[in-house]
This record gives sequence, structure tokens and C-alpha cells, in this order.
Amino acid sequence: MQFYKRVISFLILSLFLTEDIVAQQNATVQPPSHIKSIILKPLRTNEYAPIIRLGEPFILEFDDLEVDQKSYSYKIEHFDYNWKSSNLNSTEFLNGFNDDLIRDFENSFNTIQGYTHYRLRLPNDNIRIKISGNYIISVIDEDDEVVFTRPFIIYQPKVDVGVSAHRNRDIATINTKQNIQFVINHPNLLVNNPSLEIKTAIYQNNDWNTVIKNAKPQFIRGSQLLYKYNSNINFWAGNEFLFFDTKEIRNATNNVARSELKDIFYTYLYLDEERLHKPYTLNPDINGNFVLRTVDNDDISTEGDYSKVYFSLESFEDIGNSSIYIYGDYNGWQLTDENKMIYDDNTKQYHSNLFLKQGFYNYQYITANKEGKINNHAIEGSFYQTENIYTVIVYHRPYGTRYDQVIGVGSTNSEKLRN
Repeated sequence: MQFYKRVISFLILSLFLTEDIVAQQNATVQPPSHIKSIILKPLRTNEYAPIIRLGEPFILEFDDLEVDQKSYSYKIEHFDYNWKSSNLNSTEFLNGFNDDLIRDFENSFNTIQGYTHYRLRLPNDNIRIKISGNYIISVIDEDDEVVFTRPFIIYQPKVDVGVSAHRNRDIATINTKQNIQFVINHPNLLVNNPSLEIKTAIYQNNDWNTVIKNAKPQFIRGSQLLYKYNSNINFWAGNEFLFFDTKEIRNATNNVARSELKDIFYTYLYLDEERLHKPYTLNPDINGNFVLRTVDNDDISTEGDYSKVYFSLESFEDIGNSSIYIYGDYNGWQLTDENKMIYDDNTKQYHSNLFLKQGFYNYQYITANKEGKINNHAIEGSFYQTENIYTVIVYHRPYGTRYDQVIGVGSTNSEKLRN
């Protein structure tokens, strides 16, 4: 009997989610050191994630510190649910060309650090996206080399997605994890085989690295698909993000210890401490995102300056085989040599610095092993009270069709825990 129970448990678990933290990263090309402040998002206020309704305007912006007004172009490609090329012809997912020049650019004005600011708005007269799905936009230089890429998702709402956050019911992690449940309502959409046709991706704080995929509906009730698992779609709750603000780049402001002007601006943050063994403290944040802003000038795009921001983390010993990174959306949630911290045995601190444009930034310290597996609670701790945004993306691929449609998006905030 125990054998059969184990087999049944295995079969049930095999139907559940798998974490896919590699596919999008493999499809993403990181920018060189002279490309900074990449933004890809809808034009709606207070929207940070590149999850965009079909036909809705969105922008790509970035700075080139080499200040030589390069002739950059861009290319858009369609991908499947697993972020592999869908092999569709560009005419099947675009009206117009699948590549074009970036024509809107301007040099910085009255800044210590010079740069050229590039801006692209989509859709435009030359390119309009026709269908939903996963996409990659590539920025290409004059030598036809890819400078960097960024993923984004286009959705066309055909179903309603209701999402709720819960305190985890497993007694071992009841104080450290959050459980996500959701319902997909599709009264006007024919779905013959939900377990095969419908796929989902669940994100915490719109961080590509947190995705949980391949969850199957637990119950099917008419035109409702219910994902009401108590303990399987779980996330480490983590902790509230830390922050600093350099909108007044010449002065020490929020969480900035001091600022200096030499050849460029230098910004030194206060020493951070590990929060793993500290009690939870409410610290309102913007869930790892950043907002470029300045009070010194009118236009942050071309008048915002850059500074070298110094981070330090108190740690009484080197953590060994894992590495510590300064983590957030400021670089697209990436782990790079630039945001990797170095341990100083003399000061018993980890140190690093980032070259960042003026603005309000969220960040936290995460660890990653050699395989790139991220741990968001080894340094910051994990508390069920932490406020997180959870987003569920629903994909549909009817039998016989050639690509994965994105047919619904739902989200919730863990401030509203149901239990």
C-alpha cells in the first residue's frame, strides 16, 4: 500500500510546476558596459513589467555612454511558451518589417557623464504586432551584431484570471512561504483538453527568474479551471526590498551616506546588514523596480546624470561556494560580473559598485550557486508578511495550431493574504 501511495504521489507531483529559470536567460543577451538604464515597459503610469496588451503602446529606452550617436536598429522575434523560437514567419506576427532603425536619439545636456539617449515607441508606422505571445526585442549595431536583447509578453484577453495569495499551510514553511491559487474562467473560449491546451506561468514581482511553470488544473468545473493547490505553487516570500534615491545627486538623501564629485559623481550607501535573523519590518517598496528621476533638471532622459554607487554588506564570513549579487530590475534581474560582490576579509564586508543614472532604486542581496540557482532568503530572510506581486500568464495552444497564444493575465498582491 505504501508503494502505491508513493507512486500516486509521484504521479501527482509530476503534473505540477517546474521552475524554469534558464530558458529566458538563454534567450537574453546582456548589454556591454557602455549601455545603461534599459527600460522596456508599457506607457501606463506605475507599470514596470513588459507585459503588454495587444495594441497597447510601449517603449524601449536606453543610454549609450560612448556618446557617438550610433545607428542602432532593432528586431522583433516571436517565441513559444518555453522561450524557444516559434519559427513563425515575421509576416505571421507583424504588420510591416521585423526590423527597423531607432531614429529617436539625443545627446545628454549639461551632465558630467556624457551619453546618447535612445528611445523607441511601439507600435509605430513601420511595425505593428499582430498576435499575442512571448517576444524578444534585439538592439543591433552597425556591424549587424546584437548589442542586447530583452524579453516581453503580448497578451490578448480572452479569459478572466482570478488570483489570490495565501499563507503556506505546510507547518515547516508557514512563516516563510506564500501560496498562490488561481481560477481561469473561459465561458467564451472553446477548450477541448485543458490539461494539454492550457499552460501557465506564475511570476513573483515580475522577476523572470522566479517563474513557476507547467501547473495543471486541479479541478475542471464547466468553463472554469481551478488551480487550488494548498502547498505546491509556493514561493519563498523573501523580504521587502532595500532602496536608495539619487534624485539629488549632489547631496546625501534617502539611505545615502555621502556623495562626492570628482571626475564623476560618487554615491556611498550606508552599510547594509544581513536580515536573515532579524524580525520582519514593514518597508514599503516598488518590488525591485526603479524609477529614473531628478529634481535638478526637467528631463531625466537627457539631463539626468550618472554616479558610481557603492554598496557594502556586513558579513562575518565568506559564504563559500555561492556568490552574492546586488539584485533588482535595474539590469533586468540579471546575474553579471558587474553586480557580483567581492568579499573583503579585513573589513568583514562584501563590496561592489554600480554605475547608475539618477533615480529611485529598489535592490536586495541574493545568493546564487555555480548553476545560477537563485536564493532570495539566505541573506535577507523570508517572512510571510512580505508584500509581493504575483502575476499569472495564461497560454493557449489548441490542437493543430502553430504557436502559443497569451490569452489572459491576472495578478494579486500578498498584502491581501486570504488566511
